[in-house]
Amino acid sequence: MSSCSHTALELLPEPLGRVRCRHCHLTLTRDDLKDGFCPECFDTSGLKQYEFEELVEEKSGVARYRCENCGVIITSR
Repeated sequence: MSSCSHTALELLPEPLGRVRCRHCHLTLTRDDLKDGFCPECFDTSGLKQYEFEELVEEKSGVARYRCENCGVIITSR
């Protein structure tokens, strides 16, 4: 067990929206979609597929914190 008292907590942001490729069904965040096309389709076929569907995610209502001293993730409900 850690001897850290977790006095320096940082609030972690909610996850970003996710999208799914309409061709290969790869699911990734908007942040991972840097070039605008599906990286999986490009790697496997060489084609740049730009068609994605938005995935609707419910808010969890859970706050997540990371201790800046030891790195542990703490969730609160």
